[in-house]
Amino acid sequence: MRILALDHGTVRIGVAISDELKMMAHPMDFIPAEPLPAALDQVKALVLEKTVEQIVVGMPRNMDGSYGDSAARVREFVGVLKEAVGVPVRTWDERLTTVSAARALRQGGGKKSEYRQKIDSTSAAILLQGYLDSLPPG
Repeated sequence: MRILALDHGTVRIGVAISDELKMMAHPMDFIPAEPLPAALDQVKALVLEKTVEQIVVGMPRNMDGSYGDSAARVREFVGVLKEAVGVPVRTWDERLTTVSAARALRQGGGKKSEYRQKIDSTSAAILLQGYLDSLPPG
């Protein structure tokens, strides 16, 4: 069983998945955020195909810990997602994941034009790795 991470954005939803041991996060292709019913169908298909037992959704927070407009949109998405999938959904602090993802992509080389295609899923992988690292061993 695996854990799926989603980095919800207005244009793309970054996706990452854990290995079966829940030790490593791996980025996957992003899902277009609109239309929402199609995005939810893709998430449901991943849950079934990858035997996902839990979904972790990045919750944007300001550096002072407060929540802004983006957090309200993510809460709405999480509410709809919980109704659509048959596995537990929880949020996880995603502060600085996009910054870390951009840094990792720059250091990895490649074309800057490719960053947009990879940054959301790289952010989801960083988010998921942080979550996996917080789990108790075993």
